[in-house]
Amino acid sequence: MTIKICELIEDFEAWANPSWQEQWDNCGWQIEPGILQQSARVLVCLTPTLAVMKEAIALQQQGTPVNLIFAHHPLIFGPLRSVQTGDAIGDMVRLSIQHQIGVYSAHTNFDQVTNGTADVLAQLLDLQEVEPVELTQDGLGYGRVGTLKPTLTLQQLLDKIQAVLNPPDLLASPTADRQQKIERVAVLGGSGASYIAAVSQTGAQAYLTSDCKFHQFQESRDRNLILIDAGHYATERPACKRLVERFAAQGVEWTQLSHADEDFRHFWTSSNTQ
Repeated sequence: MTIKICELIEDFEAWANPSWQEQWDNCGWQIEPGILQQSARVLVCLTPTLAVMKEAIALQQQGTPVNLIFAHHPLIFGPLRSVQTGDAIGDMVRLSIQHQIGVYSAHTNFDQVTNGTADVLAQLLDLQEVEPVELTQDGLGYGRVGTLKPTLTLQQLLDKIQAVLNPPDLLASPTADRQQKIERVAVLGGSGASYIAAVSQTGAQAYLTSDCKFHQFQESRDRNLILIDAGHYATERPACKRLVERFAAQGVEWTQLSHADEDFRHFWTSSNTQ
């Protein structure tokens, strides 16, 4: 028995309720072109872009009738003043309706739940005795902090992060001792610099997140916290893969992780410019 889109969304929202989102956020349906009663065929991505929409359309043309883009990041954050051809959101709306491909986003609600963005990072690092960095409700919350068993040196921890997340580069607090033992680690996928103070209260020695600025590395040093920035894409993309696995286990007729999903930050070296 196949799962309808309305059933898939109802089940998801029972797990990660959109009402838990932050006030500035926009979780839930971004575009719903009348597809709720169709059998779900889902393309999962981090960010709903025109490249992902064109990927979904190409899959339709190849015989895979994709009808839902399920994204972590919202397509629409602020009130729209207009919807026009040539504008990225306008073109997404036009193509969504034309090709009957809905766009749904699960953002800060998905960040908080068990097996959400933070939990997936904690699991990839094999953290034990895990708990939220900042509790929101009933054991859920933002970020995770846990214990490494066995302990790793800082160098081994950095090597492990590189191996499991494969970021284009790692930024880390400068330290003279890469052989120091690290036992307690905090993680938060995406932009987590605003949680540095909260992380410092957990006893964590190192904090893996992304989008950190110069003075936030300074703040972390002053709080005796090793800050590790692996990039927004690398720290949240694994949770998207986990969603594909969740949907497949539920019996979704077709689901796949987007190949057109984009990392908008790229590190250039002198060899790249030649």
